[in-house]
Parts: sequence; structure tokens; C-alpha cells
Amino acid sequence: MPRPYKQRRRTLKQPLRAALDARGYDTLTPVQQALSDPAVEGKDLLVSAQTGSGKTLAFGLAMAPTLLGDSDSFDQAASPLALVIAPTRELALQVKRELTWLYAQTGAQLSSCVGGMDMRDERRALARGAHIVVATPGRLRDHVMRGSIDLTQLRAVVLDEADEMLDLGFREDLEFILGETPEDRQTLLLSATVSAPISKLAKNYQRDALRIDTKSEHSQHADIEYRAMMVADRDMENAVINTLRFYEAPNAIVFANTRAMVGRLTTRLSNRGFQVVALSGELSQAERSHALQAMRDGRAQVCVATDVAARGIDLPSLDLVVHAELPSNHETMLHRSGRTGRAGRKGTSALIVTPKSRRKAERILQGAKVKADWTGAPSADEVRARDEDRMFSHAIWTDPLPEGEDSARARLVETFDAERLAAAYLSLYRAQHSAPEELSELGAKPAPRKEFGPSIWFSLDGGRAAGAEPRRLLPMLCTAGDITKDDIGAIRIQQTQSYVQIREGSVPAFLKALGDEMQVEGTSITKLDKPPQLDAKGPPRGPKPGGKPGGKPRGPKPEWDKPRGDKPAYDKPKYDKPKRDFDAPKHDGPKHDAPKHDGPKPRKNNAPTDWNDAPEPRQRKPKPASKMKGGAPKSGPKSSRYAAAKPDPTRGGAVEEIRPGSKPASGGDKPAYRKGAANPSSRPGGKPGGKPFGKGKGKPTGAEPGRAPKVGKPNSKKNKARAAAAAATKGGSKSYKKPSGQQ
Repeated sequence: MPRPYKQRRRTLKQPLRAALDARGYDTLTPVQQALSDPAVEGKDLLVSAQTGSGKTLAFGLAMAPTLLGDSDSFDQAASPLALVIAPTRELALQVKRELTWLYAQTGAQLSSCVGGMDMRDERRALARGAHIVVATPGRLRDHVMRGSIDLTQLRAVVLDEADEMLDLGFREDLEFILGETPEDRQTLLLSATVSAPISKLAKNYQRDALRIDTKSEHSQHADIEYRAMMVADRDMENAVINTLRFYEAPNAIVFANTRAMVGRLTTRLSNRGFQVVALSGELSQAERSHALQAMRDGRAQVCVATDVAARGIDLPSLDLVVHAELPSNHETMLHRSGRTGRAGRKGTSALIVTPKSRRKAERILQGAKVKADWTGAPSADEVRARDEDRMFSHAIWTDPLPEGEDSARARLVETFDAERLAAAYLSLYRAQHSAPEELSELGAKPAPRKEFGPSIWFSLDGGRAAGAEPRRLLPMLCTAGDITKDDIGAIRIQQTQSYVQIREGSVPAFLKALGDEMQVEGTSITKLDKPPQLDAKGPPRGPKPGGKPGGKPRGPKPEWDKPRGDKPAYDKPKYDKPKRDFDAPKHDGPKHDAPKHDGPKPRKNNAPTDWNDAPEPRQRKPKPASKMKGGAPKSGPKSSRYAAAKPDPTRGGAVEEIRPGSKPASGGDKPAYRKGAANPSSRPGGKPGGKPFGKGKGKPTGAEPGRAPKVGKPNSKKNKARAAAAAATKGGSKSYKKPSGQQ
């Protein structure tokens, strides 16, 4: 017995020494030795150790002096004295089992508070009293908020796998729980890695914690053999089967990334004869506990799990870990692989690597600082050769002959020769094991499918309307008809019927297995004389929801008679403007390439389609006299609105109308235009005397010489007075004075 264990053993409590001896412990791991040292009794500890180093037993020994004191047993249970918090349900229940046998002779009462279990049972157990409580963060916080548990009497708190709890988002729950505990407690924080968040948590909730690091980068997972197996993309599942068959481990875990893949692999392995259980987050806690218990009892050989089983799960005979899908990072791979090679046992971690994921596998292995042997997955011949080695090395060849079977052995020897006996033994031995899968070579194209050959069609009652699917019919027919999947060809599901093609050579055995009833699980089967008439396009679809009554039924799209790529020609040219003649000589002038033309430049908003045609003048609606600046209008019908007039002395002061186009009377002045206004005659297509072309700059401040002042509507009394005053003046004036007496 190693000397360090003798020294530690003398310092342990008598009940703990007896428990270790009953379990057969003759040595302690480095982390167990460090935490059981009398120098660390009662102190806060920040511990980092690799997976599978025995941390559960280590903190169980470390908190014993704080809980028991000078006594070797506990008093009557009341409020909890120790609290252990774990990230997952499985790990919490496993910690409870470990502490139960360690403190069995101290009279300790242990209770658990984990999600997925009946909360009322947990409340009743806490009400009866418990010395040690093992819990998950979420459920424990619920009990604290409901007042079901009293944390004021705690002497020790253990945070197991603290880095995992922070990764899962339990920081707020942990801070709430630690805030409800006494400040003079002993706090043990155990983590695989001490990152910045872990250091911050330790600084806030520990007092002068001792740092204990028992990890060794050179001996990290030294008891685990890593193998990276290169396989083709389509052979991932076949590689998993061959790997399980090659090692034939008593217990093996196959890790997948999703629940869907867990279900798929579980079904595939179960169909191949493996005793398999599943473990994922979608299962209830009772189902997960039963799955792990089946692995411990030997009733199950393979466990297909997500990363929910990557932390803390300890199976006594687990020798193989298969990564069917690569993990997301190297830490997850280390925790997955750490389920094997625990406490000095040897184990194998196999990574299934496809060509697409090779770079990722290399990066993960480099980050984990482990070296792997790059090989191919075990082939079918290698599995058979390994089976022969196991068969010849079996203890049955060296054990004494069993008694009571002398007559049966003598009869076998007399009846059959040695070769026949050997062949029968081989056949029976191989029948107990699943046949290996044939793997394709890397980079090889899949072989073309062989012709099915002569066949007979059978019809089954029930089709698409009854929920029939090929994945259900195939195993049902293979099991009931005593045939294999290779004997079944096409499976066609119609609306009310299903049709199955079976190899002609397998039909007699198929009919014999079905019997005279010709039924499989209540479904009638009929043999057909000729292949069925299958509707390739399927039944016509009904009208669209919400469509018009009597509308055209929805069906498959019609096939066009025109070949693809033909497009109808356009009836109109794409552009109306003539294309430029590039051979014509260039001209001097504007930058645009349009030819010069006589006449004024066309306006932008009235651009002609032919550059040789001058634009037509735009006809404007005549404005009323009140808005015209030249007095009476130059055109338009005669109206009272154009009442602007000048007095004629030859007619006795009679008002002279100004007609459109007429010349002003003798002695009269021509209407003056605003300064800077354009000449009306310069307007393209305009008439002399027309309205000035263009807009003026600003409003005039008064009437201009030789021009009547602006008048408004003739209906207004004020405007009539202005019109009369304008008639009394000749040519207007620069200013206007209101007549005396006018209001």
C-alpha cells in the first residue's frame, strides 16, 4: 500500500476509513490526497482537476471535518449542514450515491433536489430533515423562494463543475443561492478549468481561498487511447456499428449532437441486435435514470446520448466512447472522452471523421493537446478476425467440463464428425453477434445498384390516406415474411393502396411465413398477377382554398410544347428614336449627337419626336383682366371682365373699347413692358402683340408710364372707383391717390 495513503488514512475519521476499506480503496488519486490533507481543513478551496480524477470523493473527504467536528457521527437531522450544487440531474444523483456510501456509518441523512422529480416528495424529505442536500441550481432556487429549505445553518457549500454551470447560464441562480447562505461557511469550488468568470465567482464568494491544481498537461487523459477514423460521408453509421463490434466493450457511449440523431442511431443499433438505450434532454428524469441503471446492471450495452451525459457520468465498465458527430470544441471532447479511463482504468475514444470534417477534428485535437492515431474505421474483415481471436481466447476452452452433460456430448461426437461440429459452433457463435458492415473506400464513387431481377408484386390494404409509409412497411414485411430488405424492391404508396415488389426467389418463403390468412398486423396482402398501374402524377388536387366555385382543379403543371429558350418577338421596336449614324461626320456644336436644325431650340418638356420639326406653340388659357399686366386682353371674347378702357376726347369722353389686335388710338401710348422682359415677337410661333414670353423678376411697385394701373374685379365698388380714376388720366401715373371723399 503506498505510503501517502497510509499517512492520509490515519487522519481520516473512523467511519470514513471503514467505508473506503469496504470499497477496496488502497490508494488515493492526487486530488483526493490534496483535499484530505489536514492543512486544508476548514479552508475555502479553488480546485481544478482533470475529468475522472475522483473529485466527488475528494470534496466528500474535505468537508467531513467541518461537518462532523470532533464527533464521528451526526446528530438528529434538522436544517441542512452541507449543500452540493451540480449542473445536471445525472451528476447530482451520482454525487448523492457516492456520498451515501462514504457517510453511511456516520448516520448522515441525504436528500436531493433536482429538476424532473416530484417537488412534493422533495419538500416532505426536507421537512423530515437532512444533513447533506445535493441539488441542481434551478430546482434549489425554487425551494428557497418557496421557503421549503433553510440555508442559514449551512457549514459547507460545494460547487461541482462550476465552469459547466456558468456555461449553462446558472450564474444568477448561484449568486442568489450563495446570498442566502451564512458568510462563515466553507466554500469548495471545483472546476475542470479556471477561467476569468470562475476567478470572479471565487473572489466574490470565497475568503482567502487556496488554489489547488492537480492537472498535468503532459499526463492529460493518459489512460485513454484516441483514434481518429476516416470514413466516407455515407458510412458514418456503418463505422459506428463496426467500431462497437470491433471492441465489444461491456459498456459503450455513442455521442451525437442532436436529439434527432440520437433517435436515429438508437433505432439503427436496436435493429442490428445491440442492447441500446437513449439519453437526451427530451426524456423525463425517470427515463434517464432507468437508462443509466440499465447500463450499470448490464442489461444494456450501448448508450446513445447527447452532451447531457458528457459531465460527471461514471459507469463502472465503460471502456469505449464513440464520437459519431464531432463536438463543438475541445473542452466538450475532453469531457466526453473522460467518461472512460477513469480511476486508473484504460479506455478508448474513437472519433468518426469524414473528409469534410477533417480540419475541424485536427483543430479539436490540437486544442485538447492530445495525440490521436489516424486510421480507418474497422472493416468487416477486421471485425471477423477479431471475433475469431475472442472465440479462441474464450475461457470455455480451458474451464473444466460441466457435469451432467456427458450423454449429450457423447451423442454429438458419435453423430457428427469434427468438421460438422466446428461448422455448427461457428454458425451459433456468429448468430449471437451482429454482422459487420461493408465500408466503401475514401473517395470512391458509390457502386451502381444491381438489377433487381424477376419479381412479384403484392398489394396491401391502406395507402397514403391511412398513413402508410415505406419506413414502416419495410421492417413489418421483413419481420412477418421472414425476408431481408434486399429481397424487397420498390415500395409504392398510393392513395388507398400500397404495392410492394418482392424478389421472385423469395416469394415461396414469404407466402409460407404469412400462412393462409395473408395478413400482417391486421393488413391484408394480395398477390398480383401483373405489375400494378401506378399513377406517377398522383391524384388531382382540388381547387385552391378560397377559390371560385367550379374553378379549374389544381393539378400538375402542363408541359410546354415550345422548347426552352424560345421567346416571343416584340411587335414594337424597343426605341422610337432613330439610331445614330456613326459613319456621318461629326459636327460642331453641343455635345449631343442630334443633327442641327433651323429654328429655336426645342423645350425639354415638349421635345419633338422628329428633330427637323419645330415645336408647336403651347396654347395658353387667356387670363382675366384683373391678372393681366397690360390692361385689356389681346385676344379672347368680348366680356365685361375686360372693361379696362381709355377716354376718347373726340367722342365726348365716351369709353373706347380696346379690341384684340387693334392699334391704340391717336395720342395714345403703347403699353410698356417690364424691364428685361422678352419681346413677344421672339417667341416661336407667337403673334405680334401677344403676351410677353417668360416670367418677370419680382413684382412691380406701381403702375408704369403709359399703362393703366392694375384693376381687380369690376363687381367691386373699390375697383370701379379705380377704373374711373384710371379713365380720368392719360397714360397713367407713377403713383395712385385715392379720390377725396372715397371710402
